[in-house]
Amino acid sequence: MEVALFGAGRIGRIHAGNLARQPGVTLRYVVDVDAGAASALAQQHGAQVTSADAVFADPRIGAVVIGSSTDTHADLIVRSAAAGKAIFCEKPVDLSVERARRCAEAVQRAGVACLIGFQRRYDPTFNAVRERIAKGEIGDPEMLVVTSRDPGAPPVAYLERSGGIFRDMLIHDFDIFRWILDDEAATVYATGSVLTDPAVGSVGDIDCTAVTIRTRKGRLCQINTTRRAAYGYDQRFEVIGSKGMLQANNHRPTEVVASTAAAVSCDLPEHFFLERYKAAYAAEMAHFFEALANGTKVRTSIDDGVAALVLADAATASWREQRIVTL
Repeated sequence: MEVALFGAGRIGRIHAGNLARQPGVTLRYVVDVDAGAASALAQQHGAQVTSADAVFADPRIGAVVIGSSTDTHADLIVRSAAAGKAIFCEKPVDLSVERARRCAEAVQRAGVACLIGFQRRYDPTFNAVRERIAKGEIGDPEMLVVTSRDPGAPPVAYLERSGGIFRDMLIHDFDIFRWILDDEAATVYATGSVLTDPAVGSVGDIDCTAVTIRTRKGRLCQINTTRRAAYGYDQRFEVIGSKGMLQANNHRPTEVVASTAAAVSCDLPEHFFLERYKAAYAAEMAHFFEALANGTKVRTSIDDGVAALVLADAATASWREQRIVTL
């Protein structure tokens, strides 16, 4: 299968490297508004720089990987679906639920595979928790507590167009909530503050949040996030059930523990998401092409992308209006 990649930035480079490792898959084209970045990435992988129009007109391209900016996702999904090409798209589908739903309708009409890049579902540790819940190890899940903290905020110029912390950062946590509890939200209450950088507030955003979700089955989920964790990328959750608890803790560069008369110490967590989810990104890409080869459903569909965005919108409304939002 020949593939086109949209986006030659940080996540595009990750996906290009993982593409190159898939048997029977060739990266044919790279498309990016930054001609220099596109050329460098294409040269690295023996691909060609071209335009979006050329990609959609080329019948040899069987799939596209969309790692470009969020404001391009919806158009590229719709055009890819119309051209009959399988789609791998980074989150979010769009910043608008209405446009995201139109994308889902276009994918359904075309009958093409469309995977949305919620890479945390492919993380080996998180997957192990999900599988052990399914086997009944802790009985019926009753409560999920998610800790999701970045080591630092993105530039303010990025935050201005990110759609806000709930759509940009917590959308991963909303997806984890649905996946781990296998349930849907009935109510959402979100609050937040600007605690790490006043500049974040100047663009109408917040950098710390606390979200409480009550599910249709009466289960509870609490999500706490911050844009600043001085000790590294903090990604943990625990599931409390009728028979016990399962925890997924941080990954560290090594698991060495040093014990001396002064202290007992270990490595800090992995510094950022590129390190923490290296294995997950690789597994996600492998799953996409395995699903295409076998004609099976992808694990994170465009419907999952829409559902997470609905929760992000509900949390945003809850925070702004200081009320519980019923779904």
